Amino acid sequence: MSVVKVEAREHVLLIGLNRPEKMNAMNREMYHLIAQAYCRLNSDPDLRVGLVYAEGNHFTSGLELDDWAGVFANGEGIAPAEGEIDPFFISGPPMDKPIVYATQGICFTCGVEMMLNADIRVAASDSRYAQLEVKRGIFACGGATIRLQEEIGWANAQRYLLTGDEWTAQQAYDWGLVQELVAPGEQFDRAWDLARKVVRAAPLGVQGSLRSSRVARLEGHDAAKKRMFPDLQPVMASEDVQEGIRSFLERRDAVFKGR
Repeated sequence: MSVVKVEAREHVLLIGLNRPEKMNAMNREMYHLIAQAYCRLNSDPDLRVGLVYAEGNHFTSGLELDDWAGVFANGEGIAPAEGEIDPFFISGPPMDKPIVYATQGICFTCGVEMMLNADIRVAASDSRYAQLEVKRGIFACGGATIRLQEEIGWANAQRYLLTGDEWTAQQAYDWGLVQELVAPGEQFDRAWDLARKVVRAAPLGVQGSLRSSRVARLEGHDAAKKRMFPDLQPVMASEDVQEGIRSFLERRDAVFKGR
């Protein structure tokens, strides 16, 4: 059985870490399978949102360091192959489509760093997070040093990046790092509900909203303002806008097609 489950269901691409006997420790095979799934999501017009989850009691114990040591030592880092998108968004551009993320149990190092690139995050109340790298002789190199302080504040981020200590699901929720807390075992179902809400929204509108938000975050507010109406113009010419107007006038739910 594959160490990463990938299934398209109702416009959602399910991406499941599937190595529970190893607490879903991420080896390079898993990385490339996730990167391929991200590329499939991004390029398939029938897919509108991704849902990343994990089988077993724990999301991931982190990277399998002995498998990754050579990559970290080469001075160049992770190199996704053709037909892949780096799930850490270190190499190459980020996704055009949103990701919903569901964690449970231990979610260490690479699990946190992929979560930082997800757009909606659900956590089981037993989730535990950590960037353990400084306890292993290295430092986080999958984006935590770049993005964690943006999410939870500089000093909060350094408190955990510099010590390798764990933080709880409740702390993550209080900081805004995760958006919903649920009972253990309910994280996938709630993430699925949220993914389906995204699916029911207008795909071009969702992608435009995500793109504008990312431009504002990565390039600044002025860049986002300059691109807002030029990027909105082709969306306004879409069939989905006409459907949105009709559904408003007819007082019914819109049925969007992404065109």
